[in-house]
Amino acid sequence: FFLMSQTRRVQQSAKMADKFKQLTGKVAARAHNATCWSSSLGSPAAALPLSPSLALAFPKRPRKPAVVEMNRGGVAVGGRKGGLFHYATTTAASAMRSSHLRVPAPTRPEGGKLRAPKGATRAKVGCGSSSSADVATAASAATGEEAMSGAEIRRRFIDFYVSRGHKQLPSSSLVPDDPTVLLTIAGMLQFKPIFLGQEKKKYDCCTTTQKCVRTNDIENVGVTARHHTFFEMLGNFSFGDYFKKGAIRYAWELCTTVFPLDPQRIWVSVFEDDDESFEIWEKVVGVPRERIVRMGEKDNFWSSGPTGPCGPCTELYYDFKPELGPEGADLEDDDRFIEFYNLVFMQYNRTASGELEPLEAKCVDTGMGLERMAQILQGKPNNYETDLIFPLIEKACSLAGKRYSDLDERSRQACKVIGDHTRAVVYLISDGVTPSNIGRGYIVRRLLRRVVLKGRLLGVPRGETFTPEVAKIAVEMSPGCDPEVRQNEQRVLAEMAREEQRFCKTLDRGEAILEDLLAAGGEVSGADAFMLYDTYGFPLEITQELAWERGVAVDVAGFETAMEEARLLSRSAHEQVDMTLNDYEGDLAKSVQPTEFCGYGDNLRCDATILAIVDEGKQRVGSSGEGSKVKVVLDRTTFYAESGGQVGDKGSLVTSSGARIDVHDVQKAAGGLLHLHEGVVSAGTVSTGESVSAAVDETLRRGCNAHHTSTHLLQAALKQVLGDDVCQAGSIVKPDSLRFDFNYPEAMTADQVREVERLVNGWVAERNEIVVEEMPIAEAKARGATAMFGEKYGETVRVVDVVSGEGKSASMELCGGTHVERTQEIRGLKIVSESGIASGIRRIEAVAGDRVMDYLGATDDIVKTLSSQLKTKREEIVPRITTLMGDLRASQAAVAKLKEELAVAKTAALAGKVSEVNGLKAVIESIDDMDPKSLSVAAQQLQSSLGEDVAVVLVTKVSDKKVSLVAAFGGDLLEKEMHAGKFVSSMAEICGGKGGGRPNLAQAGGTNAAKIEEALEFARAQFYEQTQ
Repeated sequence: FFLMSQTRRVQQSAKMADKFKQLTGKVAARAHNATCWSSSLGSPAAALPLSPSLALAFPKRPRKPAVVEMNRGGVAVGGRKGGLFHYATTTAASAMRSSHLRVPAPTRPEGGKLRAPKGATRAKVGCGSSSSADVATAASAATGEEAMSGAEIRRRFIDFYVSRGHKQLPSSSLVPDDPTVLLTIAGMLQFKPIFLGQEKKKYDCCTTTQKCVRTNDIENVGVTARHHTFFEMLGNFSFGDYFKKGAIRYAWELCTTVFPLDPQRIWVSVFEDDDESFEIWEKVVGVPRERIVRMGEKDNFWSSGPTGPCGPCTELYYDFKPELGPEGADLEDDDRFIEFYNLVFMQYNRTASGELEPLEAKCVDTGMGLERMAQILQGKPNNYETDLIFPLIEKACSLAGKRYSDLDERSRQACKVIGDHTRAVVYLISDGVTPSNIGRGYIVRRLLRRVVLKGRLLGVPRGETFTPEVAKIAVEMSPGCDPEVRQNEQRVLAEMAREEQRFCKTLDRGEAILEDLLAAGGEVSGADAFMLYDTYGFPLEITQELAWERGVAVDVAGFETAMEEARLLSRSAHEQVDMTLNDYEGDLAKSVQPTEFCGYGDNLRCDATILAIVDEGKQRVGSSGEGSKVKVVLDRTTFYAESGGQVGDKGSLVTSSGARIDVHDVQKAAGGLLHLHEGVVSAGTVSTGESVSAAVDETLRRGCNAHHTSTHLLQAALKQVLGDDVCQAGSIVKPDSLRFDFNYPEAMTADQVREVERLVNGWVAERNEIVVEEMPIAEAKARGATAMFGEKYGETVRVVDVVSGEGKSASMELCGGTHVERTQEIRGLKIVSESGIASGIRRIEAVAGDRVMDYLGATDDIVKTLSSQLKTKREEIVPRITTLMGDLRASQAAVAKLKEELAVAKTAALAGKVSEVNGLKAVIESIDDMDPKSLSVAAQQLQSSLGEDVAVVLVTKVSDKKVSLVAAFGGDLLEKEMHAGKFVSSMAEICGGKGGGRPNLAQAGGTNAAKIEEALEFARAQFYEQTQ
């Protein structure tokens, strides 16, 4: 038999298996993840997709080693006598998309030997039937016409582990439920409570593809071949199931058969003392000793912190240059090697004394970088040119009217930044993070601004909003990683457009400041360059380019110093997962049974048993006496623990002996399995094992019920009034009020606020019933239930549905909180305020139930008081206040003008105190009783009146703890490269402050008025020195 180049479309496997048997007479197959074609002379071509359990065998065993013929499309394998030739591509999926083979088959000229197609290479494999490793190795040695896509890599990874008993779990949010990190930076983060023993496992092993964002060393993005802010981490995790041998064998099988990689190109690193892993790699898997490298603790030992779970790790590397051989190979050589799969073996617990104690349940935490594997399998020089990122780069190039292949290295780096950062921004905004100047919002803002700047550098026309166009590509590619991104597309694109437009205005202001700095001549200081970078988004290269065009130097060293200081602050936290927080929770989770919550509805009291007591020092104790602050775990409770925005209940725990704990809060622990009742022992002594009567404060609980159901109705009303894109960005439900944050780009109008109130109060008046059901999360989402922002859900969820008498749903949400039974119990809702708390985020504060009457009563008292004091009717209060405010502003303006005139008059007297130094003049004096604005006006007036060769430096004492300084320099001083901003900044430091500004005018502040004279003497000496 021999291979023919044409074949039918791939048909069903069973039918083709029968056909294959008819053609060959025998089949005993064993070829993992390959698609094979065969035909016999005179017979129609047939196609057989081999399953992972099938393989190929020769009808007759060849006397000599089989020959492998490889070209760009696959591999032909055969023997000298009676051998069966078959053809395999690197991916089954690629073949199934093809109607014909895309490469020529080996041919046999008349009377001649088998001839490989043009461009093929030849290699030998073992004699006899071809093994799965042989076929996979041969197939992976050539680059197929259709390389394996990133989506296919992701799918194959997940399918591989699911087929081996792993539970597939979705990616967790980029906003982690973890106070130790700002963003989700690792695939293991959602399993941290399990690794710590704070939460009991739900599965023995699982697999995920986790979206991650890291922003340390952001400047390396686009510069190195594989540094990213956003990346996908494919992972498999074992919680006491398999360990080293199982994890290593899985990893090897996955890499050499499913993808497949050439085993000869895979190197392995192990921890220097981990002989067990070394032996598994060498003796079980068969990796040669020379390709197993022992490395130290820095590289191959993972620790959760000074104490806690830890263990060795082993990493897989791909060798791009195997021809260099093993001698002298360095796994840290990024040009030759890429680390693509990391297996962490948590087998120890490090004690406070530093001892390593074996863990009872050993865990496995692995991570494979999707982008890195795509680079390997797609044969790309870097991660950016894989199909995971390159489509975004191509879109950016098209918007700039350019082709990526024609770009210089600088422009290519700009493209890579655009592709990488756009992905990060899209997923972050989808997860509820909006641009702002703090925390996560600052990260989004910074990343998006870098995209805009790189777009300008690339040549995207100004005035055109381009980031949403690039983002659309990321959204299209998102379902395999996070299906919710596509649902949030309009919100994501709108937010990006708004932020880009805002930043373009900021850029214009920054350009004006840079223009002033360049006009002054001299060097642009490192501090100024960093200020332009950090505040206005100007990268150093743009500042340098514009400065170079004007013949002005930039203090690069000073810029890098300021950058490093900022970078250290960024790295100081939130880039490592801290797994040492609340260790006592892990001890409780291991030794205490879960708390049964029985407090829904009217059930606010129950009898319970104390299972554990934790004292103020976070130590478990057997008993606690009066006055002690404690955290108590019960076997069952009616106390609601804070979650879903609703605060924890308050109440009391009373023992049969009369001892009492006043509970002021309840928090969840161990992944929600335990309720910690926090309070103070107000009477007697409480002990572990005692029975208690648990009683929730009924009034406070009813208040929470009313405000929680009102929050649901509020969100439903907002969606009707503002649009379905509105989604929750956070909430707080208290007994006396509610707070609801939501995404919306602008302030609500008064009419919109009134309409929301009208809708909510209409539902309240209808006496709608609150129906609570538990169901699979898939069913709940199919019904249209709304999920709460930032909340984690299991496979079974609790659905709260507000249903009318006609069976219509006013609101349906996934919620574990407490609620009223009918909406009439709410009695009414009143919105107290609507405000903006961040870019694109609005906040509504409201009251419900009895608090509505309290609020309206207090408001009425205010109106009565205003009416009395203004001596006007209620309906005339607003116009009266408007008139008074106008009069006040006019009076304030007049006072300010008089202050400025007085300041100018005062400083005019200083004209006689001009001192001359080296041909330049200066007035460096203090002046009393001036506000900063008046001082600035006076300094400018005096400098202007004295001439261009004069510097005016004034200091005033505003209060004992407040000093104001100003410097105004004439044109002659600027020609000598003197700088008012730098001058006044150094003075301000003496007074305990800071400041700066333009070369000709600058202002600063200080906090120590006692240092004014010292600052003036320093200024005179500095002026003398600079005029030399």
